[in-house]
Amino acid sequence: MAMITLNNGVRIPQRGFGVFQVPPGDTQPAVEQALEIGYRHLDTAAAYNNEAGVGAAVRACGLPREDLFVTTKLRNGEHGHESALQAYDETLERLGLDYADLYLLHWPNPTADLYVDSWRALERIYIDGRVRAIGVSNFLPEHLDRLAKEGEIVPAINQIELHPTYQQRELTELCRERSIAVTAYSPLGQGGDLDHRVVASIARRHEATPAQVVLRWHLHREHIVIPKSVDPERIRANFELDGFELTDDEIASITMLENGNRLGNDPRTFALSQIR
Repeated sequence: MAMITLNNGVRIPQRGFGVFQVPPGDTQPAVEQALEIGYRHLDTAAAYNNEAGVGAAVRACGLPREDLFVTTKLRNGEHGHESALQAYDETLERLGLDYADLYLLHWPNPTADLYVDSWRALERIYIDGRVRAIGVSNFLPEHLDRLAKEGEIVPAINQIELHPTYQQRELTELCRERSIAVTAYSPLGQGGDLDHRVVASIARRHEATPAQVVLRWHLHREHIVIPKSVDPERIRANFELDGFELTDDEIASITMLENGNRLGNDPRTFALSQIR
């Protein structure tokens, strides 16, 4: 399985399984199926209200804990130094695990202006050895710049909306310059990017699904991907990406689909304490 080495030496599987908008009651069986197929990287968040299902699947699967990589995130309503420390304890309790592999600030939530205090809490959790890596999500250049000035540790990852029609190239290049790995959420454009004739043509050429083509494009560009599905066939197909390679021209043609099609919230203004 392809791995990405983070800036602190920790290795993360490049292909992950996301559970955004997966109902709590469906989470454990979906995650168990993903683990059976071969996924070893699971992505959840406090704001998704399904950490418990992810943790239950991890405990029930029979795989060694050290073979799995679990990512979760601090919700906006728990920003602040002491609040973030307490929130991590509560996240571990919901997961039923001794540690998370990666803990992220889910949004900068700049209207509260507490993300630096929250980051210092994550730094403390990391220094104390209670999490293997820390990072951010939905952080724009100005937010990363402030952390660089006022924080001590460079984030290991920035998890952002990223798909062929919304690539955030300036941000991804900045992350690369600072050795911050990029995780793409909504990597398929919530399905919307799969209907483009360029993607469909490449899929026919390789006898692959359009989703496999787009995910392969992400892997070629060294993005970590966390597609979400509760459909067994799609869960498997989204993982089985090793049967073909895209040519340089095919990668370029998908890259040219950029049109500024943001589907999610604006990190400069998003402030809800919960997402679901």
